[in-house]
Amino acid sequence: MNTSDLSSGSLRAERRVLEIQTKLHRWANDDPQRRFDDLYNLVCDPAFLAMAWERVAGNKGARSAGVDGMTVSFVRERIGEAQFLAELREQLKSRSFRPVPVKERMIPKPGSRKRRRLGIPTVADRVVQASLKLVLEPIFEADFAPCSYGFRPNRRAHDAMAETCFLASKTYEWVLEGDITACFDEISHSALMDRVRARIGDKRVLALVKAFLKAGILTEVGTSKETVTGTPQGGILSPLLSNVALSVLDEHFVKAPGGPQSTTKQRWTRRQKGLPNYRLIRYADDFVILVSGTRAHAEALLPEVAEVLSTVGLRLSEEKTLITHIDEGLDFLGWRIQRHQKRGTDRQYVYNYPAKKALRSIKAKTKALCRMNVSLPLAVLLHKLNQELRGWTAYFRPGVSARAFQYLRMIVWRQVFGWLRRKHLGTGWKELRRRYCDGGWWPHDGEVVLFNPGSVVTTRYRPRGTTIPSPWPSTI
Repeated sequence: MNTSDLSSGSLRAERRVLEIQTKLHRWANDDPQRRFDDLYNLVCDPAFLAMAWERVAGNKGARSAGVDGMTVSFVRERIGEAQFLAELREQLKSRSFRPVPVKERMIPKPGSRKRRRLGIPTVADRVVQASLKLVLEPIFEADFAPCSYGFRPNRRAHDAMAETCFLASKTYEWVLEGDITACFDEISHSALMDRVRARIGDKRVLALVKAFLKAGILTEVGTSKETVTGTPQGGILSPLLSNVALSVLDEHFVKAPGGPQSTTKQRWTRRQKGLPNYRLIRYADDFVILVSGTRAHAEALLPEVAEVLSTVGLRLSEEKTLITHIDEGLDFLGWRIQRHQKRGTDRQYVYNYPAKKALRSIKAKTKALCRMNVSLPLAVLLHKLNQELRGWTAYFRPGVSARAFQYLRMIVWRQVFGWLRRKHLGTGWKELRRRYCDGGWWPHDGEVVLFNPGSVVTTRYRPRGTTIPSPWPSTI
């Protein structure tokens, strides 16, 4: 089969999947009480499996192997995509498919000495999870509230940040910064499955979802561990399932008096009576509740939030959950969001800029890279540094970040020259600059030039609110 045949087949599969997803999403929107049956055949559908394979193979984790030691490259070279998907489809149709334990990998938390657990499924499990997600996501997306931004199509962390800034610039001045204890490890399987059953009536799909939840973990030391609770981070299906569980919090505050469903007149009436209004903004397990009221009103939310989370087996961390005023500022999704008086005026604005923790994190990453073996060419170091710097500055570009970018420019320059001085012991500054900077100050190695964070022009990210488009259009 030539490349054009493969491309044509891929386009046909993509179109079929999009058409079916659009129908599922429309039906779910039209009838919030509808339970969907006969979805299992879609999970086994060749088009859905082909699309699932493409997503797994195109993911940066394609080189990671599960407990069976197989990577995407191994499947391509030793088995072949067509045969692999055909065998997987046959296992699904015959109901002989069984998820296997995920492989544990402990990775450091950004800006912390603590580590968090990743669970790496096998390639086969990843493909089935991706196919399941293609089927389930359009249905649950119809139910998810606009205040939820994490791991959802066409939504990003910048939307959550911009909405927080927008509301804080109004009358929502008190903020509850929520912290859920071990969220992904403690979600109750029974509570989660109850929420999935509210929409899914196909027992085969429910059994498959439950099988993935109960698959277990093969620890780093080689022992097996049951998964009684939680959705292991690293699985393709886990973000969707965690959103299904955490949407219990969204639903509570969307429907609450003074919430986003209240009319302007109702919110005004509550303010006149000394009652608070609320707005929840959630990105995965990170959330803030903005309060138009007093500190006491914000503090009164603590037991309420804890009770709502307990229904899905989760706990609110009393030590890490904070009540802050927007003038004091808060850290959210790597940003520092705080109200300041604009220089030269008597007007106040809510600004967003990189939090100190985010700066410490990127400094630690570049410092670790600059500890590389000095026998390597400078181009290798610059390439790795540039990847980190470009990603970090792209994320923080929409904000008041120019000062942070200039600071990072200085830090990285020092780190690179420290590496060069270790590489060429006894060589003076003038010679290093001649060799690596053409007599100037900015290092390069051939065509590879150190990325300059200070050259990034900052922008403003405006809140999109309810204008965020659905990935499933009403007509195709």
